Amino acid sequence: MSEGRVERRLAAILAVDVVGYSRLMGVDEEGTLAALRAVRRELGDPKIAEHRGRIVKTTGDGLLVEFASVVDAVRCAVEVQREMLARNAVAPAERRIEFRMGINVGDIIIEDGDIFGDGVNIAARLEALAEPGGICLSAAAHEQVRDRLDITFDDLGEQQVKNITRPVRTYGVALGASSRAALPVRAPLPLPDKPSLAVLPFQNLTGDAEQDYFVDGMVEEITTAISRLPWLFVIARNSAFTYKGKPVDVKQVAQELGVRYVLEGSVRKAGNRVRITGQLIDTTTGAHIWADRFDGALDDIFELQDQVASSVAGAIEPKLRQAEIERASRKPAANLTAYDLYLRALAQSYRYTEEGLAEAVVLARQALAIDPFYAPAAAMVGWCRALQRLQGWGALAADDVVEACRLARQALEADRDDAETIWQAAWTLFILASEVAMAAAALDRALALNPNAAHAWVARGNIHALRNQPEAAIEAIERARRLSPFDPYTFFFARNIAVAHLVARRFEQAIEWADRALHDQPRTVSAMRVKVVANAHLGRLDEARAELSRMLAIDLKLTIAGFRDLAHHVAPEVCELYVTGLRLAGLPEK
Repeated sequence: MSEGRVERRLAAILAVDVVGYSRLMGVDEEGTLAALRAVRRELGDPKIAEHRGRIVKTTGDGLLVEFASVVDAVRCAVEVQREMLARNAVAPAERRIEFRMGINVGDIIIEDGDIFGDGVNIAARLEALAEPGGICLSAAAHEQVRDRLDITFDDLGEQQVKNITRPVRTYGVALGASSRAALPVRAPLPLPDKPSLAVLPFQNLTGDAEQDYFVDGMVEEITTAISRLPWLFVIARNSAFTYKGKPVDVKQVAQELGVRYVLEGSVRKAGNRVRITGQLIDTTTGAHIWADRFDGALDDIFELQDQVASSVAGAIEPKLRQAEIERASRKPAANLTAYDLYLRALAQSYRYTEEGLAEAVVLARQALAIDPFYAPAAAMVGWCRALQRLQGWGALAADDVVEACRLARQALEADRDDAETIWQAAWTLFILASEVAMAAAALDRALALNPNAAHAWVARGNIHALRNQPEAAIEAIERARRLSPFDPYTFFFARNIAVAHLVARRFEQAIEWADRALHDQPRTVSAMRVKVVANAHLGRLDEARAELSRMLAIDLKLTIAGFRDLAHHVAPEVCELYVTGLRLAGLPEK
């Protein structure tokens, strides 16, 4: 289009956005839409018409309005915000609809009824700077109205806004003595019934405004990765990004968004390399649950974004679990929910003792008594029963195995979106019922849902190893180790790599990895079995017999026949590898 055909004019632009729109929609989608339509119908549209404004376009949570006069734009905005303050005074805190508004005056381009240009962009950026229930003006708009309206303004100084090269001087409309004082202090939003997290915009400390897109894109990837954890309530990106470019008090953010945990971070640049830091904060205590840094090159920024997002999601999941376990452990017994009981069961399973696994089953059953269809608790019963079988802890009755398999199938059917539940149930059915194909398919589904599910990768690796696919096993487990380097089940990771090396007949490496597992968890019978078998195949019968003695102190009744019964899910050639080694070490036949 040639310059002569471009239509331009000077206009006042009002940009409006709903505060916490994603959260409101998550709580009550239909109710929120109905309430917004009512506000538009009863207040917004009439006021805009009264002050001779033209609605240019609307989005789900926003509005762009053009006025011929800045005075009209400000009057309209002030009247709407004051009316909304009155409406919200009698509304429940979690249901309040609040607007942020930005006003600018400048040259705009008109095309097909829409408007474009810096005048529009600055209005949108000012809206993001406004407080909930507040109005933010550019210096140009303020100059036009400061002596024409009986309104007090707060000078907010110069602000650097996205995609605008020069700083923008901004003013806040004081709806009373000052804008912040005039707004009612909102009661903290109630916390959801599951762990809640907001990923705040990371600070761009590169000194290069052009890297904003990389920083924002990375935070979006992290938010998406963490959102794949269905046991976690994650605030939508649009709501979290309203804090971009603002000083942040994490406790205030947590109250405004209704979350317990906040993830924040920064990005620095040196040459062609960047350093990304992140920290996870429990806002109820101010404690730092997790912190780490990631270094990478900007050669392929999209790959770097993916790597950081995957690493952050994998690293913070076990930290969040542990924080939730500690919270549940402090809760009075009379107030325990099914979720709290599940967390206590999880803590008992981490002990990896005979008593701990038995108590985990009791707690998971108590959770199911409260909610018979609570899938994580159902899967937990099977997981613990399978561990008891592998460890030789207690003679599992046939009814125990039948119950574990029934609950595993129930969990797979009831919670089809939770990778953690799916892998536990799948692994249970692999170990206790030899359902190899079903377990493999379920793990594929779990990893499609959440590629960052470290435990699902471990379960897949375990199945690969025991089905005589050692290289695929090691690849899967190494991915899990990268995803969750501080996992409470790290010894399982090492144990499974040891099994894979054993199956590949790399006996020295099998012993090395078995020792790593036993260093972290000395009661791991399956790692001891690897050492017995590997040493026996290497001809080190004294070492094999010594390890067998230690193993039998835990798994008291193990025999060759018992092992064959235990290993019904194992590929025949792998089973024979084990049997030969155990027999050489002196394990009795019956």
